[in-house]
Amino acid sequence: MAALEPAEPGLLVAEPLVRTETKIGYARVSTSGQKLERQLDALTAAECRKIFADKKSGKNALRPELKACHAFLDPGDTLVVPSLDRYGRSLQDLSNMVAELRECGIGFTSLHENLDTIPGGRLVFHVFAALAELIRELIVIGTSSPHWTNRPWSSRAPTLPH
Repeated sequence: MAALEPAEPGLLVAEPLVRTETKIGYARVSTSGQKLERQLDALTAAECRKIFADKKSGKNALRPELKACHAFLDPGDTLVVPSLDRYGRSLQDLSNMVAELRECGIGFTSLHENLDTIPGGRLVFHVFAALAELIRELIVIGTSSPHWTNRPWSSRAPTLPH
């Protein structure tokens, strides 16, 4: 996207001024043990003309296929992702990348959350992005802290006072 010039100044552009109806997909798995097939099938079903895919952790900023995808996009295109957590590393990262897409006149659609960058979709996007970041942080805590799973309340339901 760095090579693209903004289509119109300002971030308040609801979506690309001229839609080309060209959908470009981006998929990502975090580990070599995960498989891309479900994401690729979803992007193919969404009629993406070209699909880029990374096998890199989302916390790693060096994602060569994402960089190639951004460079491939033209104003009027729509970037389609299987879900928000496959595209951005954090709420701030997602917001920045989607804002940059919008500045360049490129639309954005997330299939799992069923949202895009029209005005109402932008509001829902920020809510879902915040939830995706929260879920990712909870997963990291749950898998990295042995103390978290050894809490006395972790294996039983809480009791209410009488």
